[in-house]
Amino acid sequence: MKFNQTKLEGAFIIDLDKHRDERGFFARTWCRQEFRDHGLNTDIAQTSISFNKRAGTLRGMHFQVEPYEETKLVRCTRGALHDVILDLRIGSPTYRQWTAVELSADNYRMLYIPAGFAHGFITLEENTEATYLISDPYVPDSASGIRWDDPVFDMKWPRAIEVISDRDLEWPDFKG
Repeated sequence: MKFNQTKLEGAFIIDLDKHRDERGFFARTWCRQEFRDHGLNTDIAQTSISFNKRAGTLRGMHFQVEPYEETKLVRCTRGALHDVILDLRIGSPTYRQWTAVELSADNYRMLYIPAGFAHGFITLEENTEATYLISDPYVPDSASGIRWDDPVFDMKWPRAIEVISDRDLEWPDFKG
């Protein structure tokens, strides 16, 4: 795997190191030792999947509040999505900054999202699916979020939103 530091401290875009032959290729998508060597969280408590029927489906910006923060490793396994992360770690040199990356079934990229980040995405194709490796069990009472269009952050999205949950529309203004 090739670990590429994003502009946000501790967040990485991970490209596969593909070993090709006439059959196609083979590549690791997870290696505890490689993640450990990069100083990254290697705990995995659960794996989740997000399936989205329509292009233009927005999910986010979600996070778990302390002490139930989650580290995530996200990969798009079908279709394509524009993935956005936002550093909400008070004291971080990249606090309140965001970045985005396209994850797709074709580019095989993964996004490592440290604990303390908000995460969301918009689908770029119909029938898009993402798989998450998550460090800690989900605790419903600690689930929180910020609005995808909160003016404090001025996040840019590459297309119109076609589908969004009421919950994601109703997150309060950011205070922090």
